[in-house]
Amino acid sequence: MPTITEKLQKFFRLEASQGYANRAVLGGLQRLAESWPAEAREAGIEESIIPTVTRLLRQYQGMPAVERRDALIKMSELVKLPNARSFPEALDGVEAGPEKAQAKGSLTHKEIPETKKASSSTKDNTADKPSKKNKAVATRSKVNTRLKEVAKKPKLDEAAGLEAPVSVIRGVGEKQAVHLSRLGVKTIKDLLYLFPRRYDDYSKLKTISQLKYGEEVTVIASVLDFTKYPTKRGRSIVEAVVSDTTGTLRLLWFNQDFQLRYLRKGMFISISGRVESYLGRPVIYHPDYEPVDQQQLHTNRIVPVYPLTALITQRWVRRTQFNTVQYWADRVPDFLPEAIADRADVMGLAEALRQIHFPETQEALSAAQKRFAFDEIFLLQLGVLRQKRQWQQLEGTAYPVTDAWMEERIQALPYALTNAQYAALEHIRQDVGSLHPMNRLLQGDVGSGKTVVAVIGMAMVIQAGAQAALMAPTGILADQHYNTIRRLLCRDGNGHAPLLVDGQVRLLTGDSSAAEREEVLDGLASGYVKLLVGTHALIEDPVAFQRLQMVVVDEQHRFGVAQRAALRGKGDNPHLLVMTATPIPRSLQLTIFGDLDVSIMDEMPAGRRPIETSIVLPAEREQVYGQIQSQVAKGYQAFIIYPLVEQGDNEESKAAVEESERLQKEIFPNLRVGLVHGRLKPAEKDAVMLAFRNKDYDVLVSTSVVEVGVDIPNATMMVIEGANRFGLAQLHQFRGRVGRGEAQSYCVLIPETDDAAENERLRVMTETNDGFVLAEKDLSQRGPGDFLGTRQAGFVDLKMANLADTRVIQKARAIAEEVLKQDPELISDENLALHQAVDTFWPSQDGNGDMS
Repeated sequence: MPTITEKLQKFFRLEASQGYANRAVLGGLQRLAESWPAEAREAGIEESIIPTVTRLLRQYQGMPAVERRDALIKMSELVKLPNARSFPEALDGVEAGPEKAQAKGSLTHKEIPETKKASSSTKDNTADKPSKKNKAVATRSKVNTRLKEVAKKPKLDEAAGLEAPVSVIRGVGEKQAVHLSRLGVKTIKDLLYLFPRRYDDYSKLKTISQLKYGEEVTVIASVLDFTKYPTKRGRSIVEAVVSDTTGTLRLLWFNQDFQLRYLRKGMFISISGRVESYLGRPVIYHPDYEPVDQQQLHTNRIVPVYPLTALITQRWVRRTQFNTVQYWADRVPDFLPEAIADRADVMGLAEALRQIHFPETQEALSAAQKRFAFDEIFLLQLGVLRQKRQWQQLEGTAYPVTDAWMEERIQALPYALTNAQYAALEHIRQDVGSLHPMNRLLQGDVGSGKTVVAVIGMAMVIQAGAQAALMAPTGILADQHYNTIRRLLCRDGNGHAPLLVDGQVRLLTGDSSAAEREEVLDGLASGYVKLLVGTHALIEDPVAFQRLQMVVVDEQHRFGVAQRAALRGKGDNPHLLVMTATPIPRSLQLTIFGDLDVSIMDEMPAGRRPIETSIVLPAEREQVYGQIQSQVAKGYQAFIIYPLVEQGDNEESKAAVEESERLQKEIFPNLRVGLVHGRLKPAEKDAVMLAFRNKDYDVLVSTSVVEVGVDIPNATMMVIEGANRFGLAQLHQFRGRVGRGEAQSYCVLIPETDDAAENERLRVMTETNDGFVLAEKDLSQRGPGDFLGTRQAGFVDLKMANLADTRVIQKARAIAEEVLKQDPELISDENLALHQAVDTFWPSQDGNGDMS
């Protein structure tokens, strides 16, 4: 029976003689990958080469003929076949089969994602729009040409084996690979980047006489005796007594009879665990232990604790991870150039991988964590800065306005602007007057006056005959903006003529009638409609503008990247302004929102009264009900918010329904109680909110659906049940739903328990009305989720970086700016690996400027 090497030699020779047409084996050479690992191990082939050969066999079908020849040579050399380099050159005209495109993870340099899109974009844009976007297209073409030049030199790099399936690792197998896939581990590289979720420090040895109850310790002792005995409930207990000459210690395992197979009298073991008390004597339940003559992975060191899934144990993961790190850590290419690593003061990647999994000291662990945190923030910065550069290369249309025009529009307003509003308007004026499209984030606290700034910004393009669009997440908010805009642009103001007439500002939502929709579409196509306000309906296919030149997106975190891009796509590189009432911490401005220019409005209009906020314990809830009755008697209205229930939306709506019924029957029988929750259709939600705004209800019971920008000037009471379930930023948004009128308003936080420590987090709400202060505290307490919404799905799932660490972020941004200044497209020899790392980290970047 031929050996595995003889079989490979036969197949490879036959394959070469047939011009690398992948016909030497029935079904293709890739079929050999199924049996190769097991046969190779049986034949005693070196373990380190098995994954590489497996990967090459799997990828063979998708390779061009010339790469197939190189792959056969590489595999022959690895397996030590005779005359490995004697294969003939690839035959002219031989195709690689239907998969002509380069396979993912193939041997040549991977093309960046822009390549295919750039080539087609060059063809389309030069034919249809010779004056637009050609700079960006030309730049991407240059990058692709450079990468293709590098790709012409095949690189048979052993590190490519990192993309081999994890099942090729000794001791894993197909079944365990399925279990690991539930943790997101599919390849060897995935396993290397499965970082521990915590560490148990057993590195400091103690004698048994020094043990204290509650400590996590490691001791070395000999086994005096061990036995098994049953309990009254039918369970079994394995007990071992160990000694180190200073005392004795008991070890107990419940229902783990297999321990008897490993314990031996007189054996010395290293034991780690928590010291507890049993009948007045020290004991460790279910300890980890290892013979002291073995390499200790589970005791006597800083022990990694990995995330687990069903049918996988910590000991198995540690052993598998140790073997993987030992071999593969040095074979992971370090994408960080040495000069950058030195400036960032971070250790090399190979050493970081070893120390993050099996740290020798706490200092080494901290250094490894620092390296991976910097990597994530640095790649994040390169991505947003590169995207910002791509945006700036686009050609837009400039709409300069004079000082006299600005003064006239501001004087026409019914109220005076704050200094923060003036500053934001000046930013927008400079952007809109530039030949590059604006890409700005306008963030301001609840009630700071962002809408009027956006309206004057849109007026800058409208005065030149262009069109603008404002997209809001809900119908009632869109209607609110529509009425505000008509008031500001279609009415005489302080003796100044209106900019537009009523018919030139239109509203389009899912509730718009067919006749209204048709009228709006005709007005947009003819150019008569200058400003369109609406919901997601704005991005539907029938909606087409004659000359859309400014797009405003309100509550931007409620929309995805694709939705904003779809609205922008209805114009020719229009100016973009995104707004949020959730103040964004400085660290997030520099990272997730780093591709945007930012204007901050941190000043409230004159005359606004601070909202009085208090914490009321559940037992004192009746006092709150009395306060609501008092406010309603004065002619005002109140919100009562209930938290989301973790088990699902059904339970959330059920809780709100039950509470609204109880409040109406038992607490407020003389008042009108309304209800709105997440299970209602958008039109139903809007109808309830409109009724509340029209004073058809005295009290509105709601879940978090009222968080976004609804303006109810007559509401003076905001009561939030289960306040401890919400983040500070979200609580601040709820609070911002009141205090819109001239009357004093109140916010009452009712936590679920009387726990002082749990409720201390809420105390800051009573101390400040400043949303930016609350945002910083919320980021440090709960992470970035509340600030991002659907904006950058995936990029908040960082394994090591802390998005609240402004110091590291600023350092990474400074280095990224310098690197891109010297090599804007990252195509120098030293930055090619970095280019690939950025593309992998930012898979959605395609050079079209649509990340914002």
